[in-house]
Amino acid sequence: MNERPTEQEGRAPAAGGASGRRSHPATQWSAQLGDPDTDATRVEASGPVLEGFRIAVTSDRRSDDLIDAFVRRGAEVLHAPAVRIAPVDEDEILVGDTRAVIESRPDIVIVTTAYGFRRWIEGADAAGLGEDLARTLDRARIIVRGPKARGAVRAAGHDDDGIAHDERTASTVGLALEDGVRGKRVAVQLHGHEDVEQLERLRSAGASVLTVAPYRWVRPTDESRLGRLIAAVAAREVDVVTFTSAPAVDGLVSAAAQLGMDGVLVDAMRCGVTAAAVGPVTAAPLLDLGITPIVPERFRMGALIRTVIEHLTLNGVEEVQTALGPLVVHGRVVTFGGETVTLARGPRAMLAALMSEPGAVLSRERLLDELPDAENEHALDMAVSRLRSALPDRHLVQTVVRRGYRLNV
Repeated sequence: MNERPTEQEGRAPAAGGASGRRSHPATQWSAQLGDPDTDATRVEASGPVLEGFRIAVTSDRRSDDLIDAFVRRGAEVLHAPAVRIAPVDEDEILVGDTRAVIESRPDIVIVTTAYGFRRWIEGADAAGLGEDLARTLDRARIIVRGPKARGAVRAAGHDDDGIAHDERTASTVGLALEDGVRGKRVAVQLHGHEDVEQLERLRSAGASVLTVAPYRWVRPTDESRLGRLIAAVAAREVDVVTFTSAPAVDGLVSAAAQLGMDGVLVDAMRCGVTAAAVGPVTAAPLLDLGITPIVPERFRMGALIRTVIEHLTLNGVEEVQTALGPLVVHGRVVTFGGETVTLARGPRAMLAALMSEPGAVLSRERLLDELPDAENEHALDMAVSRLRSALPDRHLVQTVVRRGYRLNV
């Protein structure tokens, strides 16, 4: 399951989430994607549309792209790689796989990702196998999964003999099967995991299959930093946590388990913190945990950024006309009467509950359900008191004797 911030393994769940609230005009933004055959993806936004939001980034490779995009739009970003890619010059498994491919003289080579192919060439060169691998590739029929993989193959001086029409591994394997593979040797460049189903299709058709994994996942070097990110997500102190690989999901949960926090981490991502996955392969382990992530329709880094922006501005930016004047909430930032304040997590959760039904009286029991840290009614009263003290005008929250609390509208 790949760290590539690009996924092509199928359609994604629809992005977003129902809010039922009116978004503020400041949420307007525009986006423009770059050429789909390049890694350069641009997303333009007007103003600090993410001011007041906190986003956790778990990726290793190309994490700067995500961080810069979110910071430029005003978000606070917490970053700690949940896994990292092993240095290519230390990857003895890759060298062994490459030797096996060279010795087997494959008839067909399937290239699934540009990044993986480039790392394969780089690893072969570092091990003194570059020329042997180049001759092996020249003799083989090369089939590529998409335009980026084709570009990498041609940049290395080789020609491809076919490209999947939809950039899916299943379709790429289908191209190999069309002309028959019985008795042939097929080498498959993996994109971070063994696609067991597609490899079995080749074997069932009579092919002898070899695999090459140009990048492997290892533990992060700074586990204390990862622990701080886990604690922030578990405490619901971030709004979104992003994933660009399935191993990052497993790495985050495994690290949380070592800290005895995997249960609270998963609970937070089920309710309170939105998980964002770059594509369905990355989303799969989240869904297995009962977490429903937002996923862009187009599995690219730029599309992931757009999806996060859209989700936060649609669901985290609200305006309510109260009896005292307009109240605007932008993430954790509240503006009222010309004054702007930043709320802590507890008061923000309380205000969100009251704003979900403006003017309605919310029972104490209902509010206790909205505040997991408030274990009894005394704690609830303290939470309401902290909210009133934090707001520009404490009269925005009204007490309804023996019933509960309401927003003053």
